[in-house]
Amino acid sequence: MESHQIIQHNILYSCSYQKEQSSEQFLPEHSLGITLSGEAEYFTNEGSYIVKPDTIGLMRRNQLVKKYKKPSSTGEPFKMIGVFFDQQTLRRYAAENAMEEQQPYRGKAVIQLTGNPVIKGFFDSLIPYESHPEKLSIQICELKTREAIELLLQIDSSFKNFLFDFKEPYKVDLENFMNLNYQYNVPVGTFAKLTGRSLSTFKRDFSKIFDSPPEKWVQRKRLEMAHYLMAQKKKRPTDVYLEVGFENLSHFSFAFKKHYGFPPSEVCN
Repeated sequence: MESHQIIQHNILYSCSYQKEQSSEQFLPEHSLGITLSGEAEYFTNEGSYIVKPDTIGLMRRNQLVKKYKKPSSTGEPFKMIGVFFDQQTLRRYAAENAMEEQQPYRGKAVIQLTGNPVIKGFFDSLIPYESHPEKLSIQICELKTREAIELLLQIDSSFKNFLFDFKEPYKVDLENFMNLNYQYNVPVGTFAKLTGRSLSTFKRDFSKIFDSPPEKWVQRKRLEMAHYLMAQKKKRPTDVYLEVGFENLSHFSFAFKKHYGFPPSEVCN
């Protein structure tokens, strides 16, 4: 068995038995998670974070994240539980509690809550459901999600601004954003959303700035970074293809040879 996931409404149980597994994703909703076993390293625009058992973190929506998961030194698989706060649930909670419209959130996108006994106790109450997911009904998931919201607001009132800022990403500097984020393997539509643009506006603005279609520019940037990592940092093709945003080694090797005229293995010799 390599990995498995159980998703019940807003609650995720994830387990990976692979020696090392990489993933990257766009987070459309806020999430609160705890690592139960194993280790992982998260990479965001705010930096990298090492997570070990009992690490608890709150992550803001509309983020791009790379994650490298691996078992512990004793062989325990990487396991975690996450709770997602979807916009519909948060808007309903805000309406029921007569919350005023929040100002745009400008704080950290990743907040550490490790060591908080109340949040740890909350996740302890979810552990039994991993073995009995059929018991995790819609009603229980809704109650647990609301419980997590209540606990966060009790811990720090500033989480109100974190959770209940419903504004979508505003229009940002496209050139700066793309130079920071091209290595994330996500659709062009996700880049458009995160820069505060429609897909058509994104492509039009991109062409004006870079004089190239976004797909072609992104692949060239990834290949250039891969070449640098292999030539200057002495990394192997198997070490860099995920890091720069390719889905698999064969696609990376094909694109690299087409661009440079020789396979990536020759860079390392």
